[in-house]
Amino acid sequence: MQNLNLKLLAVVFFLLPLPFLAGCALVAATGAAAGTGVAIAKDRRTAGTMVQDESVEFKSNRRIKEKFGRKVHVEVTSFNQDVLLTGEAASATVKNEIEDIVRAVEGVRDVTNEITIGKHRPLTARSHDALITSKVKARFVNEGIFQANHVKVVTEDGVVYLLGMVDREEAQNAVKIAKDTGGVRKVVRVFKYLD
Repeated sequence: MQNLNLKLLAVVFFLLPLPFLAGCALVAATGAAAGTGVAIAKDRRTAGTMVQDESVEFKSNRRIKEKFGRKVHVEVTSFNQDVLLTGEAASATVKNEIEDIVRAVEGVRDVTNEITIGKHRPLTARSHDALITSKVKARFVNEGIFQANHVKVVTEDGVVYLLGMVDREEAQNAVKIAKDTGGVRKVVRVFKYLD
């Protein structure tokens, strides 16, 4: 009987907090959604342009994969319908073919082709680039000099590419912060200036 009471007590102990935890999860999810909504509301692109950017990336990636499969490693980043290509290709011919594929995607205004010629970099190197990107973004937020989501950060082989619709002061601040971040070899501006 005592064993049964202990089991019952354990069940009550573990199940009683569930409604409260579910409420916490709802608050956490609502807070995250609200944060996303604020970021979207402060984006200088229209909602339609943001959707178009996603579509450009999706279609470009699909077409590159259909043509080259795993023979290339290419990252397609679209911001305000201007596309940045990074990664590696085996030859200049392949690099140019990839650019042509992306230029043919509906909605693409311009392409900056920063694909390097050479072997695919290992996953560990790409992970290091992701860490650099995270550090730069975190520093944008911590510095609070400009709205962090006005600048998109892409890192490839320690080179940080900054995209966005910014004024010249915001661009200078973003470049300075990125340059002063550990692991960054070089900063490349791919901005559209508002002034």
